[in-house]
Amino acid sequence: MNNDTRYVLGISAFPGIGPVKFALLRTYFKTAQSIWEASVQELRNTGLGDRLVDSFDRFRNTFDIRVYERNLRAGHIGICSIDDRRYPRLLKEISDPPFLLYVKGKKTDKPIDMTKTIAVVGSRKATAYGITITKQIVADLVEAGCTIVSGMAYGIDAVAHETAISFGGKTIAVLGCGVDICAPLGNIHIYRKLALEGSGAIVSEMPLGLRPDKGTFVARNRIISGLSLGIVVIEGEKDSGTLITARYGGEQGRDVFAVPGPITSPTSRASTYLLKSGAIPVESGRDILTHLGLAKE
Repeated sequence: MNNDTRYVLGISAFPGIGPVKFALLRTYFKTAQSIWEASVQELRNTGLGDRLVDSFDRFRNTFDIRVYERNLRAGHIGICSIDDRRYPRLLKEISDPPFLLYVKGKKTDKPIDMTKTIAVVGSRKATAYGITITKQIVADLVEAGCTIVSGMAYGIDAVAHETAISFGGKTIAVLGCGVDICAPLGNIHIYRKLALEGSGAIVSEMPLGLRPDKGTFVARNRIISGLSLGIVVIEGEKDSGTLITARYGGEQGRDVFAVPGPITSPTSRASTYLLKSGAIPVESGRDILTHLGLAKE
Protein backbone atom coordinates (compact mmCIF):
# COMPACT_ATOMS: atom_id res chain seq x y z
CA MET A 1 0.00 0.00 0.00
CA ASN A 2 1.52 3.33 -1.02
CA ASN A 3 1.61 6.20 1.43
CA ASP A 4 -1.23 8.24 -0.04
CA THR A 5 -3.53 5.21 -0.23
CA ARG A 6 -2.89 4.73 3.48
CA TYR A 7 -4.31 8.20 4.11
CA VAL A 8 -7.25 7.55 1.77
CA LEU A 9 -7.94 4.54 3.97
CA GLY A 10 -7.78 6.69 7.09
CA ILE A 11 -10.24 9.22 5.66
CA SER A 12 -12.59 6.43 4.57
CA ALA A 13 -12.80 5.25 8.18
CA PHE A 14 -14.31 8.62 9.17
CA PRO A 15 -18.06 8.43 8.41
CA GLY A 16 -18.48 12.19 7.90
CA ILE A 17 -16.57 12.40 4.61
CA GLY A 18 -18.17 10.73 1.61
CA PRO A 19 -17.34 10.83 -2.11
CA VAL A 20 -18.50 14.40 -2.75
CA LYS A 21 -16.66 15.93 0.21
CA PHE A 22 -13.57 13.83 -0.50
CA ALA A 23 -13.50 15.07 -4.11
CA LEU A 24 -13.81 18.65 -2.85
CA LEU A 25 -10.98 18.18 -0.39
CA ARG A 26 -8.68 16.47 -2.85
CA THR A 27 -9.24 19.20 -5.43
CA TYR A 28 -8.18 21.68 -2.78
CA PHE A 29 -5.29 19.76 -1.18
CA LYS A 30 -4.24 17.51 -4.13
CA THR A 31 -3.33 14.46 -1.99
CA ALA A 32 -4.99 12.46 0.77
CA GLN A 33 -1.93 12.91 2.97
CA SER A 34 -2.27 16.68 2.66
CA ILE A 35 -5.94 16.42 3.67
CA TRP A 36 -5.04 14.33 6.71
CA GLU A 37 -2.23 16.67 7.77
CA ALA A 38 -3.97 19.98 7.00
CA SER A 39 -4.48 22.45 9.82
CA VAL A 40 -7.95 23.02 11.20
CA GLN A 41 -8.00 26.49 9.62
CA GLU A 42 -6.97 25.09 6.23
CA LEU A 43 -9.79 22.56 6.44
CA ARG A 44 -12.25 25.30 7.35
CA ASN A 45 -11.13 27.32 4.34
CA THR A 46 -12.56 24.59 2.08
CA GLY A 47 -16.08 25.37 3.29
CA LEU A 48 -16.42 21.95 4.90
CA GLY A 49 -18.21 23.38 7.94
CA ASP A 50 -16.85 24.01 11.42
CA ARG A 51 -18.67 21.13 13.12
CA LEU A 52 -17.48 18.56 10.58
CA VAL A 53 -13.93 19.91 10.63
CA ASP A 54 -13.81 19.71 14.42
CA SER A 55 -15.18 16.16 14.33
CA PHE A 56 -12.61 15.11 11.73
CA ASP A 57 -9.82 16.72 13.72
CA ARG A 58 -10.78 14.76 16.83
CA PHE A 59 -11.01 11.57 14.78
CA ARG A 60 -7.58 11.84 13.12
CA ASN A 61 -5.91 12.65 16.43
CA THR A 62 -7.11 9.39 17.97
CA PHE A 63 -7.29 7.06 14.96
CA ASP A 64 -4.37 4.69 14.32
CA ILE A 65 -4.17 3.84 10.62
CA ARG A 66 -1.61 1.08 11.23
CA VAL A 67 -3.92 -0.71 13.66
CA TYR A 68 -6.77 -0.37 11.16
CA GLU A 69 -4.55 -1.92 8.47
CA ARG A 70 -3.81 -4.84 10.76
CA ASN A 71 -7.52 -5.36 11.30
CA LEU A 72 -8.01 -5.47 7.53
CA ARG A 73 -5.31 -8.10 7.15
CA ALA A 74 -6.70 -10.14 10.02
CA GLY A 75 -10.13 -10.11 8.37
CA HIS A 76 -8.69 -10.95 4.93
CA ILE A 77 -10.14 -7.70 3.60
CA GLY A 78 -8.64 -5.86 0.65
CA ILE A 79 -9.08 -2.27 -0.42
CA CYS A 80 -9.25 -0.57 -3.80
CA SER A 81 -8.93 3.20 -4.06
CA ILE A 82 -10.38 5.17 -6.94
CA ASP A 83 -6.84 5.69 -8.27
CA ASP A 84 -6.13 1.96 -8.38
CA ARG A 85 -6.02 0.40 -11.85
CA ARG A 86 -8.19 -2.44 -10.46
CA TYR A 87 -11.02 -0.07 -9.59
CA PRO A 88 -14.14 -1.12 -11.53
CA ARG A 89 -14.38 0.91 -14.74
CA LEU A 90 -18.17 1.13 -14.74
CA LEU A 91 -18.31 2.34 -11.15
CA LYS A 92 -15.73 5.03 -11.83
CA GLU A 93 -18.07 6.51 -14.47
CA ILE A 94 -20.82 7.53 -12.02
CA SER A 95 -21.08 11.05 -10.62
CA ASP A 96 -20.24 10.08 -7.03
CA PRO A 97 -18.08 6.95 -7.08
CA PRO A 98 -16.78 5.64 -3.74
CA PHE A 99 -13.24 6.90 -3.22
CA LEU A 100 -12.37 3.59 -1.60
CA LEU A 101 -13.90 0.12 -1.73
CA TYR A 102 -13.49 -2.56 0.90
CA VAL A 103 -13.51 -6.05 -0.62
CA LYS A 104 -13.79 -9.35 1.22
CA GLY A 105 -13.46 -12.50 -0.86
CA LYS A 106 -11.25 -15.49 -1.47
CA LYS A 107 -9.04 -15.39 -4.56
CA THR A 108 -9.63 -18.29 -6.95
CA ASP A 109 -8.37 -19.51 -10.30
CA LYS A 110 -11.59 -18.18 -11.83
CA PRO A 111 -11.57 -14.41 -11.24
CA ILE A 112 -14.69 -12.25 -11.10
CA ASP A 113 -15.55 -10.87 -14.55
CA MET A 114 -16.25 -7.17 -14.06
CA THR A 115 -17.00 -6.54 -17.75
CA LYS A 116 -20.28 -8.51 -17.76
CA THR A 117 -21.97 -7.46 -14.55
CA ILE A 118 -25.76 -7.46 -14.19
CA ALA A 119 -27.66 -6.29 -11.10
CA VAL A 120 -30.67 -8.37 -10.09
CA VAL A 121 -32.85 -6.84 -7.37
CA GLY A 122 -36.34 -7.15 -5.99
CA SER A 123 -38.66 -7.35 -3.03
CA ARG A 124 -37.64 -8.62 0.38
CA LYS A 125 -41.10 -10.21 0.44
CA ALA A 126 -40.45 -12.45 -2.54
CA THR A 127 -43.41 -14.31 -4.02
CA ALA A 128 -43.28 -17.79 -5.51
CA TYR A 129 -43.59 -16.13 -8.93
CA GLY A 130 -40.66 -13.79 -8.23
CA ILE A 131 -38.47 -16.60 -6.94
CA THR A 132 -39.15 -18.73 -10.02
CA ILE A 133 -38.42 -15.88 -12.43
CA THR A 134 -35.26 -14.87 -10.55
CA LYS A 135 -33.88 -18.39 -10.75
CA GLN A 136 -34.61 -18.63 -14.47
CA ILE A 137 -33.11 -15.25 -15.34
CA VAL A 138 -30.01 -15.62 -13.17
CA ALA A 139 -29.36 -19.12 -14.54
CA ASP A 140 -29.44 -17.70 -18.09
CA LEU A 141 -27.11 -14.85 -17.17
CA VAL A 142 -24.60 -17.05 -15.35
CA GLU A 143 -24.54 -19.52 -18.24
CA ALA A 144 -23.52 -16.59 -20.47
CA GLY A 145 -20.65 -15.75 -18.11
CA CYS A 146 -22.23 -12.78 -16.36
CA THR A 147 -21.44 -11.75 -12.81
CA ILE A 148 -24.55 -11.13 -10.70
CA VAL A 149 -24.63 -8.04 -8.48
CA SER A 150 -27.16 -7.59 -5.67
CA GLY A 151 -27.55 -6.38 -2.10
CA MET A 152 -27.72 -9.63 -0.09
CA ALA A 153 -31.08 -8.63 1.39
CA TYR A 154 -33.76 -11.19 2.15
CA GLY A 155 -36.04 -12.17 -0.71
CA ILE A 156 -35.08 -11.66 -4.35
CA ASP A 157 -31.52 -10.48 -3.61
CA ALA A 158 -30.79 -13.66 -1.68
CA VAL A 159 -32.31 -15.85 -4.41
CA ALA A 160 -30.19 -14.10 -7.04
CA HIS A 161 -26.97 -14.74 -5.10
CA GLU A 162 -27.92 -18.33 -4.25
CA THR A 163 -28.81 -19.16 -7.85
CA ALA A 164 -25.57 -17.71 -9.20
CA ILE A 165 -23.61 -19.76 -6.68
CA SER A 166 -25.55 -22.97 -7.39
CA PHE A 167 -24.80 -22.65 -11.11
CA GLY A 168 -21.09 -22.12 -10.49
CA GLY A 169 -21.15 -18.42 -11.31
CA LYS A 170 -19.72 -15.39 -9.57
CA THR A 171 -21.77 -12.90 -7.60
CA ILE A 172 -21.04 -9.66 -5.76
CA ALA A 173 -22.94 -8.56 -2.65
CA VAL A 174 -22.87 -4.82 -2.01
CA LEU A 175 -23.50 -4.05 1.65
CA GLY A 176 -24.79 -0.98 3.46
CA CYS A 177 -22.41 -1.69 6.34
CA GLY A 178 -18.80 -2.71 6.86
CA VAL A 179 -17.74 -5.86 5.02
CA ASP A 180 -16.84 -7.41 8.37
CA ILE A 181 -20.56 -7.47 9.25
CA CYS A 182 -23.06 -9.93 7.81
CA ALA A 183 -26.33 -8.05 7.43
CA PRO A 184 -28.86 -9.54 7.56
CA LEU A 185 -27.41 -12.29 9.72
CA GLY A 186 -29.93 -14.77 8.27
CA ASN A 187 -27.95 -14.68 5.02
CA ILE A 188 -24.72 -15.81 6.65
CA HIS A 189 -24.63 -18.81 4.30
CA ILE A 190 -24.35 -16.44 1.32
CA TYR A 191 -21.79 -14.27 3.12
CA ARG A 192 -19.58 -17.29 3.78
CA LYS A 193 -19.83 -18.55 0.21
CA LEU A 194 -18.72 -15.17 -1.13
CA ALA A 195 -16.20 -14.21 1.52
CA LEU A 196 -14.60 -17.56 2.27
CA GLU A 197 -15.34 -20.06 -0.48
CA GLY A 198 -14.55 -18.18 -3.69
CA SER A 199 -18.06 -17.70 -5.09
CA GLY A 200 -17.60 -13.94 -5.41
CA ALA A 201 -17.03 -10.98 -3.14
CA ILE A 202 -18.51 -8.78 -0.44
CA VAL A 203 -18.10 -5.09 -1.29
CA SER A 204 -18.79 -1.86 0.58
CA GLU A 205 -17.60 1.72 0.85
CA MET A 206 -18.45 1.72 4.57
CA PRO A 207 -15.66 1.45 7.17
CA LEU A 208 -15.16 -1.64 9.30
CA GLY A 209 -17.61 -1.98 12.14
CA LEU A 210 -20.22 0.40 10.73
CA ARG A 211 -23.73 -0.99 11.24
CA PRO A 212 -26.36 -0.57 8.52
CA ASP A 213 -29.14 2.01 8.64
CA LYS A 214 -31.64 3.46 6.19
CA GLY A 215 -29.17 6.02 4.84
CA THR A 216 -26.38 3.54 4.22
CA PHE A 217 -28.76 1.23 2.35
CA VAL A 218 -29.73 4.06 0.02
CA ALA A 219 -26.06 4.92 -0.56
CA ARG A 220 -25.15 1.31 -1.35
CA ASN A 221 -27.90 1.13 -4.02
CA ARG A 222 -25.98 3.53 -6.27
CA ILE A 223 -23.01 1.14 -6.07
CA ILE A 224 -25.16 -1.85 -7.07
CA SER A 225 -26.28 -0.01 -10.20
CA GLY A 226 -22.90 1.65 -10.76
CA LEU A 227 -21.10 -1.70 -10.90
CA SER A 228 -23.55 -3.05 -13.48
CA LEU A 229 -24.23 -2.83 -17.19
CA GLY A 230 -27.93 -3.09 -16.45
CA ILE A 231 -30.36 -3.45 -13.57
CA VAL A 232 -33.06 -6.13 -13.58
CA VAL A 233 -36.03 -5.46 -11.29
CA ILE A 234 -37.89 -8.71 -10.64
CA GLU A 235 -40.65 -7.44 -8.36
CA GLY A 236 -41.25 -4.89 -5.64
CA GLU A 237 -43.87 -2.91 -3.79
CA LYS A 238 -44.78 0.67 -4.70
CA ASP A 239 -42.29 2.03 -2.14
CA SER A 240 -39.66 -0.64 -2.75
CA GLY A 241 -35.97 0.15 -2.43
CA THR A 242 -35.56 -1.46 -5.84
CA LEU A 243 -37.00 1.73 -7.32
CA ILE A 244 -34.11 3.66 -5.77
CA THR A 245 -31.62 1.31 -7.42
CA ALA A 246 -33.49 1.62 -10.72
CA ARG A 247 -33.50 5.40 -10.44
CA TYR A 248 -29.78 5.48 -9.80
CA GLY A 249 -29.31 3.19 -12.79
CA GLY A 250 -31.26 5.54 -15.04
CA GLU A 251 -29.27 8.54 -13.81
CA GLN A 252 -26.04 6.63 -14.43
CA GLY A 253 -27.03 5.76 -18.00
CA ARG A 254 -27.58 2.09 -17.29
CA ASP A 255 -30.26 -0.02 -18.95
CA VAL A 256 -33.15 -0.73 -16.58
CA PHE A 257 -35.08 -3.96 -17.15
CA ALA A 258 -38.33 -4.94 -15.47
CA VAL A 259 -40.18 -8.24 -15.32
CA PRO A 260 -43.96 -7.91 -15.82
CA GLY A 261 -45.94 -9.39 -12.96
CA PRO A 262 -49.54 -10.19 -12.07
CA ILE A 263 -51.43 -6.89 -11.82
CA THR A 264 -53.30 -8.20 -8.77
CA SER A 265 -50.07 -8.56 -6.78
CA PRO A 266 -48.74 -5.67 -4.62
CA THR A 267 -45.22 -6.82 -5.46
CA SER A 268 -45.84 -6.09 -9.15
CA ARG A 269 -46.24 -2.36 -8.59
CA ALA A 270 -42.56 -1.46 -8.84
CA SER A 271 -42.17 -3.29 -12.16
CA THR A 272 -45.42 -1.84 -13.49
CA TYR A 273 -44.30 1.68 -12.59
CA LEU A 274 -40.92 1.16 -14.25
CA LEU A 275 -42.46 -0.30 -17.41
CA LYS A 276 -44.79 2.69 -17.68
CA SER A 277 -41.74 4.93 -17.22
CA GLY A 278 -39.78 3.37 -20.07
CA ALA A 279 -38.00 0.38 -18.56
CA ILE A 280 -37.26 -2.51 -20.91
CA PRO A 281 -39.69 -5.43 -20.43
CA VAL A 282 -38.00 -8.83 -20.15
CA GLU A 283 -39.21 -12.39 -19.77
CA SER A 284 -35.89 -14.22 -19.73
CA GLY A 285 -32.20 -13.78 -19.29
CA ARG A 286 -31.79 -14.04 -23.03
CA ASP A 287 -33.87 -10.87 -23.48
CA ILE A 288 -31.34 -9.04 -21.31
CA LEU A 289 -28.32 -10.57 -23.00
CA THR A 290 -29.68 -9.73 -26.44
CA HIS A 291 -30.35 -6.12 -25.53
CA LEU A 292 -26.84 -5.71 -24.09
CA GLY A 293 -25.22 -7.44 -27.05
CA LEU A 294 -24.00 -10.32 -24.91
CA ALA A 295 -26.11 -13.13 -26.39
CA LYS A 296 -24.26 -15.95 -28.11
CA GLU A 297 -25.21 -16.57 -31.71
